[in-house]
Amino acid sequence: MANFRTHIQVASTASGLLAAGMVWAEEVTLTQACLLWLAGSLGGILPDMDSDSSRSLNIVFRLFGALAATLALLFGQQHLSLVDTLVLGAVGYGLVRYPLCWVFAHFTVHRASLHSLLANAVFGLMTVVVADRLFSQPSDMAWFTGLFVFLGACIHLLLDELYSIDLEGRRIKKSFGTAFKLIEWPAPLPNLLLLALLAGAIWLAPAQPDLGGLLVRLLPVSHIW
Repeated sequence: MANFRTHIQVASTASGLLAAGMVWAEEVTLTQACLLWLAGSLGGILPDMDSDSSRSLNIVFRLFGALAATLALLFGQQHLSLVDTLVLGAVGYGLVRYPLCWVFAHFTVHRASLHSLLANAVFGLMTVVVADRLFSQPSDMAWFTGLFVFLGACIHLLLDELYSIDLEGRRIKKSFGTAFKLIEWPAPLPNLLLLALLAGAIWLAPAQPDLGGLLVRLLPVSHIW
């Protein structure tokens, strides 16, 4: 399988080129393109969240902790004193970063349900919901952000599959087929949980744009024709 550096470099490069093309096509602003680039780069490491010793796990749960702290600060701004708000923010970060991270690492298995296209769809749609509900992004921008996360995660799976092929030895490693898959099977409970998250994200997401049109806009080369 590809290492952390390879995943982040390839996903970051692909996302950066695509985001730059969208700026050239005047679909997004430079600031929005930077956000999309970051989203695609993050997507490139999300499937490795289920690795107990993974750098991806630490990075992602730091981001989740920061998000929890932000939500706590926004709540405290409306209902609590400054000191209580800061304490709540610190507690929110700490709970997500450490106990929740430990529980997640303890109960997940590497290259299992989170290493699938179903999980990638969940990552993407949950990003759409967060961008829309918490950061009040325009509908199209929220969906673009989710698509970049999804594409970055798919690049991760493809890289792992490519690294399962030994060209010099002319052989296919035992890990081939364990990365790029629709779902993990048999794993009924994790799959049901992912499907429930997917359904919830679809319900909470903003009005779905024309997917075909959105994908065409996501491919700046189409503007050449």
